[in-house]
Amino acid sequence: MTAYPVPATSDRQPEGADHLPFEVPERLYPFRHRFRSIRGIRVHYVDEGEGPPILFLHGNPTWSFVYRDIIRGLRGRGFRCVALDYPGFGMSEKPPHYGYTPLEQARVVEGLVQNLDLKNITLFVHDWGGPIGLWVAGRHPERIRRLAIGNTWAWPVPGHPRARRWIAFISGPVGRFLVTRLNFMINVLLRSGSVRHRERFSPEVMAAYRSPFSRPQDRAPMHIFPAQIFAAEAFLTETEAGLASLAEKPVLILWGERDVAFKEEELARWMKIFPAASLQRFPRAGHFLQEDVPDEIVERIAAWG
Repeated sequence: MTAYPVPATSDRQPEGADHLPFEVPERLYPFRHRFRSIRGIRVHYVDEGEGPPILFLHGNPTWSFVYRDIIRGLRGRGFRCVALDYPGFGMSEKPPHYGYTPLEQARVVEGLVQNLDLKNITLFVHDWGGPIGLWVAGRHPERIRRLAIGNTWAWPVPGHPRARRWIAFISGPVGRFLVTRLNFMINVLLRSGSVRHRERFSPEVMAAYRSPFSRPQDRAPMHIFPAQIFAAEAFLTETEAGLASLAEKPVLILWGERDVAFKEEELARWMKIFPAASLQRFPRAGHFLQEDVPDEIVERIAAWG
């Protein structure tokens, strides 16, 4: 694994809004900032509303901010909305000597679930949140009530040609330069992954997405994730095996049809794994369906009950 310098941080930082690593306008992210020490790491999360919990897990290169409109829409409708930032993302700590692998991130999610003693969970997963969250769910099926699956996967893809081309590019020296020096993941891929980016991505919104990655050394987590698609084969194999323990759970698949990464092939595999799943297609949504169709997702989950 490539070694990246990371800024030194400390768990001794006071846990309050006066000590946030960056500011986000309250009108965009109107939630109380909460922190827990999980596996010795200062992890940021939001916990809004009352009722059975929905745990929202983000992917790369986003953070809990990507779920802001969905949380705002559901927190007053009988749901407890919990969303964390993985270490290195959002407002969570960037610990020295942390590898930013999906297994490490999954263990942090598992730790938060246990720390908050979340039960009867609706698990909402997207992008890397799929393997990370479903690894946790497979280990603790008794805590899971049902699954909401966005554009994601949960199995090894060692021979997939589209994945191979992407990883070869982004993991090489040119890709590393683009990600760490030019913030390519945020400035290009985030925007291209949303059909409504011109409408949704105001300067303030883009600033919120850029803030966790303001310096080149802060961008290492974004660059590490793509190579893990192959490097984490054992983790993905374990995640896939754990899906059997979730076979009887209610599943809602929320699928952006204009995704350049996850296509009909992946959707068909999900429907084979969970043949009784309800499927909601979004023809006008891309990869980041949380940005493209947040209101529709709120209404679909609210109707799900």
